[in-house]
Amino acid sequence: MAFIETNNIKGDIFGGITAGIVALPLALAFGIQAFGGVDDPNASAWGALAGLVGATMLGFFASLFGGTHSQISGPTGPMTVITASLISGAWASSHSFAAVMIAMSLGGIFCGLFQILFGVIRLGKYVRYIPYPVLSGFMSGIGVIIILQQIYPLIGMKTPMLVVDMIAQFPHALTEITTYWPLILGLGTILIIQVFPYITKKVPATLVALIVMTIVSLYTGLDKSLTIGNIPSGLPMPFFTKVELAGLDWWALIQAALVPGLTLAGLGCIDTLLTSVVADNITKTKHNSNQELIGQGVGNALAGLFCGISGAGATMRTVVNVKSGGRSQISGMVHALFLLAILLGLGSLVKFVPLSVLAGILVTVGLGIIDFQGFRDLVRIPKSDAFVLLVVFFTTVFVDLLTAVGIGMVIACVLFMKRASELVEATYTSDELEDIDTVQPWDGEDAIPDELHHHIYIQRIDGPLFFGSVSGFQRVMQQVPEGTNLCIIRMRRVNFIDHSGVRAVETAIADLKAQGTEVFLTHVRPQPMKLLRKANIIPDLVSENHIFPVFQDSIEYLKENTAEIIK
Repeated sequence: MAFIETNNIKGDIFGGITAGIVALPLALAFGIQAFGGVDDPNASAWGALAGLVGATMLGFFASLFGGTHSQISGPTGPMTVITASLISGAWASSHSFAAVMIAMSLGGIFCGLFQILFGVIRLGKYVRYIPYPVLSGFMSGIGVIIILQQIYPLIGMKTPMLVVDMIAQFPHALTEITTYWPLILGLGTILIIQVFPYITKKVPATLVALIVMTIVSLYTGLDKSLTIGNIPSGLPMPFFTKVELAGLDWWALIQAALVPGLTLAGLGCIDTLLTSVVADNITKTKHNSNQELIGQGVGNALAGLFCGISGAGATMRTVVNVKSGGRSQISGMVHALFLLAILLGLGSLVKFVPLSVLAGILVTVGLGIIDFQGFRDLVRIPKSDAFVLLVVFFTTVFVDLLTAVGIGMVIACVLFMKRASELVEATYTSDELEDIDTVQPWDGEDAIPDELHHHIYIQRIDGPLFFGSVSGFQRVMQQVPEGTNLCIIRMRRVNFIDHSGVRAVETAIADLKAQGTEVFLTHVRPQPMKLLRKANIIPDLVSENHIFPVFQDSIEYLKENTAEIIK
């Protein structure tokens, strides 16, 4: 268990409560989505309860035992997609509530145990080796799946199990609509979430949409079957106290839950550690990735034990927590205790929430997950990276998530080996050979005028920038002190860059400019230059007159513009 800081109690309490308010509608929505394949009148109530329990158990214990101080954990879109597949499969094979609860619980327990194992054997650091195109296609595919799953609740119907069926059966579903109120409520929810932040960001838009559209629904005569329904209240209890265990085929249930549990664990690790990086960037701290996986594992195992759905570090809730003052593990535990209070005392009010309102909330979540920038860049990035992104995207949507990541990683590694071999085989011109033999790569820094030394930071990038070296690049770029007037990035030794590297460079330069630091690039090689121009990093973030063929040229520019730089 990580040391808990107590020097920011007020900020942590306020941040935790604010994050809990944001988490409430999402926990309900993700829980109901997870039970979308269960054809039972009480499925929505079971799902809402499972979502709240999962958010409470994971949120508390992941904060208590984790390695990212300000992180808020709970059900997330990617994790819920896997859980929904596990639950719908258990229901289809048995039509038994007991089988569904045990399959969900075992999946969560396995997820937690695998994550603890990953943390103990220190696998956290390897998540950084996932290429950006794989991650982009994967997350975008999940976003599309979430949106497709919400189309049917938006028109007051049950969602088919398979994505192909969701698409194929939709025209027929349109002909069977009996009331347009679910669609009106759902679209109203989406509109409020999109527009309300322009009015104020102090109140979570999702909560406003949930309350406003639920009140509106009370005057529409909406059928009770299209609302959440009664949620059982009281303290969460272990799954074996809720169902009849006699006569169940435990070996079959374990087999059915093992692979989904491993998938949840792997996906949860990726989801969580990416959020940890976001938290680090905002708070200027450094998370412990392996400790974070152990904390997530403990939280998910306990969530599964108490009939909650699995989750991970949640980016939006974490950002809300930090922006509201949360800095330590206390904020995450406060967020969980807030949800527990809802579970214990206010469950009777949640029963009026329309399913289409929660569907509208999840549509906005799905849109937020899709990497639209990645698709816009398809014509600008190398064809091999675009190919990987599209293969992973379509495999995620139409096959499954684990296969998508596996195929994407294999293709990306093969393509990288091909690129590396081409670089090794490339021949230099005689001028370049002479230049490399006679000139030290970092010469010239002693020529900087003394009056500029305190205003300039020189960053040397040594080696190719690809998905395996991006984390190191991000780490060294974070070393640039705040208040620096100018950062010169020397790129003489960067002879290759891929899409992951381009995105890392874009983020690093944008962060520097946001804190008032101008950026110079020197000796940019042809291949990196081509991709930086295609991505519009040059000239949008670094103007043409801040690009220099050699370092000495940048020094001459500085000498001529000393007054402007010091200003």
